[in-house]
Amino acid sequence: MDILIAQIQADLRSNDALRQSGALLQALQQSAAGRDVSAVAKSVCEEIVASPASAVCKKLAFDLLRCTRLTPDLWDTVLSGVRSDLAFPDPDVAAAALSVLSAVPPHLLARLVHDAHREIAACFDSPADSLRLAAADALGCVLARDDIVLLCDASPALLDRVSAWWRRIAAAALDRSDAVARAAFDSLARLFQEFESRRMSRLAGDKLIDTENSLAIRSNWIVAAVDVIWLQRNALMSRSLVLPIESFRATVFPLVYAAKTVASGAVDVFRKLAKNAPPPDSSSSAEKLVGISDVVSHLLPFLSSLDPPLVFEVGINMLSLADVPGGKPEWASASIIAILTLWDRQEFSSARESIVRAVVTNLHLLDLSMQVSLFKRLLLMVRNLRAESDRMHALACICRTALCVDLFAKESVRRGQKPLPGTDVTSLFEDVRIKDDLNSITSKSLFREELVASLVESCFQLSLPLPEQKNSGTESRVIGALAYGTGYGALNWTESALEVVEVCRPCVLWDCDGRTYAIDCYLKLLVRLCRIYDTRGGVKRIKDGASQDQILNETRLRNLQLQLIKDLREVHTPRIGARLIWAIAEQFDLEGLDPLLADDPEDPLNIIISNMHKVLFNTDTSASTTNRLQDVQAVLICAQRLGSRNPRAGQLLIKELEDFRNSNLADSVNKHQCRYILQIIKYVTSHTESRWAGVGETTGDYPFSHHKLTVQYSEASAAQDRKLEGLVHKAIHELWRSDPSELSLLLTKGIDSTYRKVPPKTITLTGSSDPCYVEAYHLADSTDGRVTLHLKILNLTELELNRVDIRVGLSGALYFMDASPQAVRQLRSLVSQDPVHSSVTVGVSHFERCALWVQVIYYPFFGSSGTGDYEGDYAEEDAQIMRQKRTLKPELGEPVILRCQPYKIPLTELLLPHKSSPVEFFRLWPSLPAILEYTGTYTYEGSGFKATAAQQYDSSPFLSGLKSLSSKPFHQVCSHFIRTVAGFQICYAAKTWYGGFLGMMIFGASEVSRNVDLGDETTTMMCKFVVRASDASITKQIESDIQGWLDDITDGGVEYMPEDEVKIAAAERLRISMERIALLKAAKPKPQPPKVEEEKVEDEEGKKKENVDENGQPKEPSTLSTLTAEEAEHRALQAAVLQEWHMLCKEKAIKV
Repeated sequence: MDILIAQIQADLRSNDALRQSGALLQALQQSAAGRDVSAVAKSVCEEIVASPASAVCKKLAFDLLRCTRLTPDLWDTVLSGVRSDLAFPDPDVAAAALSVLSAVPPHLLARLVHDAHREIAACFDSPADSLRLAAADALGCVLARDDIVLLCDASPALLDRVSAWWRRIAAAALDRSDAVARAAFDSLARLFQEFESRRMSRLAGDKLIDTENSLAIRSNWIVAAVDVIWLQRNALMSRSLVLPIESFRATVFPLVYAAKTVASGAVDVFRKLAKNAPPPDSSSSAEKLVGISDVVSHLLPFLSSLDPPLVFEVGINMLSLADVPGGKPEWASASIIAILTLWDRQEFSSARESIVRAVVTNLHLLDLSMQVSLFKRLLLMVRNLRAESDRMHALACICRTALCVDLFAKESVRRGQKPLPGTDVTSLFEDVRIKDDLNSITSKSLFREELVASLVESCFQLSLPLPEQKNSGTESRVIGALAYGTGYGALNWTESALEVVEVCRPCVLWDCDGRTYAIDCYLKLLVRLCRIYDTRGGVKRIKDGASQDQILNETRLRNLQLQLIKDLREVHTPRIGARLIWAIAEQFDLEGLDPLLADDPEDPLNIIISNMHKVLFNTDTSASTTNRLQDVQAVLICAQRLGSRNPRAGQLLIKELEDFRNSNLADSVNKHQCRYILQIIKYVTSHTESRWAGVGETTGDYPFSHHKLTVQYSEASAAQDRKLEGLVHKAIHELWRSDPSELSLLLTKGIDSTYRKVPPKTITLTGSSDPCYVEAYHLADSTDGRVTLHLKILNLTELELNRVDIRVGLSGALYFMDASPQAVRQLRSLVSQDPVHSSVTVGVSHFERCALWVQVIYYPFFGSSGTGDYEGDYAEEDAQIMRQKRTLKPELGEPVILRCQPYKIPLTELLLPHKSSPVEFFRLWPSLPAILEYTGTYTYEGSGFKATAAQQYDSSPFLSGLKSLSSKPFHQVCSHFIRTVAGFQICYAAKTWYGGFLGMMIFGASEVSRNVDLGDETTTMMCKFVVRASDASITKQIESDIQGWLDDITDGGVEYMPEDEVKIAAAERLRISMERIALLKAAKPKPQPPKVEEEKVEDEEGKKKENVDENGQPKEPSTLSTLTAEEAEHRALQAAVLQEWHMLCKEKAIKV
């Protein structure tokens, strides 16, 4: 390898262009093979880039430099060579120099653009097609990135230049050269895609920048480009028609995006965002509609093209045009038919997921008949998708559209319109394969579980209040149709939900290898519907005030319950049998049964009790089929409530419970519980007027879940259930309740709705007497696992520093995107008191304490002692002499090194809030293996003026040192305060960027209970932190610096107190209490001796009386609890948490 490198370097030093190009090709070949060729980088920079060479050699050299890491000095050589090449007469050399712009590091790009902006702008006017092509292509790739936006934010002059270049790129779309026109269209497409989805920045691993600045700067560019395209749309459409067919596809998206932006009014919002935007266009609404129609007429013939990618591109973009004001359903139907034709012809198979996503996302644009006709076909298409996330998203869209169509059709019939066949939810299951799969018991298909779960979860979303939409668009169409279908009524959604539970009824018979998530979802919806319609009270009558629809729905529900009772005999899995018994027995109308059929085995009550017997006496203990503890408890509770409600049920259950109590299958707890239930049933049977004593009112709860303690009981079926639940919930939430981006908020609510986000907190890294002032802040992106550190460097000396190096090192889980050990930023010409901005982006590999170590190195004597031009006796024409003169550099001089304090990334930055209910949290809490406990203290202001003012303005007197927790990435699961006893408890849940779970409980003393009344004086309060995590590495990172963790989560409000100090403080409080008791005893008068003897006699008599009851018999040992006060308080806190959570939920429901 060394011989090869030496040969390449020798060829590069020759003046033969053929040998140089061959050496460069060899180096590229070795680099492609994975070998390190950085040894030739210096020779390439000096012999090719910084010296006269052919265009081919220049191009190959720049391609090679992209594959290697260069030192800052070599980058200086490259930039000087690029600047000289941009002004070179040969256009191919200048084009090669332009092509390297995308590889220049962002911190050096600003200087290059500042020095060579005239040469770059002149490239657009060059007569050479290759140079104009390079300008449009290279600038289109570079100018759309986030780092350019960051540079433009710091430099208004650069912003003006970049804006002018975007206008030149838009004008280049009409260039006479086909290649240049296509490159201009591609560049505009990159700009629009970056603005919509930050696609380019994610691919390039760019800087993370402030969103508000990004929107403002990009809006200026978007408005300028959209205005050019809209005003010249006819010319651009004509120009695109004469392009080659393979280039026409690049023209579709820019034309459609500009037309859609103008027609929807989004361009007006962008114009308000952009500070220096051009004046608004005076197009009328009629002109906008005509313009949209012209674009559609221009694209429509290409839907019948033989090129599948072109058909897909045109179809996708025409779907977006059908959704703007003035759009027509025919445009959407034509596009969807063309896209589905690609599927039928088995063409464009690499985009199967994209085809399905495009169709299901735009189903709402079609008319009802076409939507219905597509349901069955789409389900078969979705079933064949490989990616689970795509399958879940498609199912969520199909289920929402099916419910929307069903509700819309029912409401239209109510309003007197003609009913349209096939609009009910049942049409989803009309296909033979789907129906057979649903009715099969032993099918191993997961798709049927996904379909049922998505349908049921969509029904639950439909029961919630619909989100508000104030503008036209995709979501507003769907929400408008749903609102029309529900009539803004509270219970109209139940009609569609009733069809869902009817058509999905066979799912209770499935044998899913222990998986229960889909069946749990189904039974939960069934219980909710039965509770809403009060099926326990029977079918209502017209004279009771019931409407015809209510009577029909209650009759359907009762028939469904009877069918499910018959299905109980075919349920062979006890886990499902117990859950189905609970769902039916709690809500079934026992009073409506025929007493003459009491001995009939087909009587519903007899079937229920016989299946209870099966569950109680089941001996199968396999984990996949039964959870005996839970099943027996559920059946016993059902037995108590059934026996209390109905005398015949009580008589039958007394025998069953007696048999179970006397069998070997009942443990001691079950026996005591059976005795208690039997007493209740017998009492209610003999005292019919006191039936309320044993009858509990139903609450509509379904207390079963597929969740298990994952650490103690590892089970494949439970893991699959959790995975399926996560996929379904994510897809449903993103579709129904997605968190809108800032751009979406601006487009839906207008520019006036913008809110000023809290800027990131800056940290000073230097001291007050340092010659350079450095401050920093960071931005994080959990999606890509990146952190960007933004630095501001200020020269505090009176001298101009010609060169300053910023070196950034890493510790912890951080790494640079290019895998280099450190980052070096060279800054030139730092004027006194003039701030200079710099930034560096790093990745985070795992959850660990991280820090960036910044070092400032500046050279006060840089350039002062350097040698001038080389003066020798050699001829000027000698290439070697010219090369030496070009590579001579001034001496750096003695550097001054300024070491800054490390910039620590808070651990909370690597966390995300994890929403969970208290039930799920307390179920998961014991299974977390890693535990960490510590004590913290914070200062509490007493009950003086400040505390009184806080209470007057409804500010809680609790947790004054823990208020900042609300702004941290935690989800507050629940909290409880016991003001009069002793304290509070708060529970938090979070997840790391990498999926690890972190739970935290905080226990503390009540500040009010201390009765502090010392004016504005303060007292120190203590609180106990308990942290549990799914992985020991998480708690290990927290434990390594507990005070740093407390500073992260409380902003320095809580101070860590070691356990030794806790014990010393407790001993000190005990000593003070003992001293006070001693003082009180010393203050009492001395007792007289005779009285002491009398008191002793009285005490002995009192003790004897305490140990004897009223009849003189000795008392039995007391069964009262001997818990300490702390234990009793802890148990009371645990028990009261769920009660307070339910109260809060009720309050929220009342407010809604």
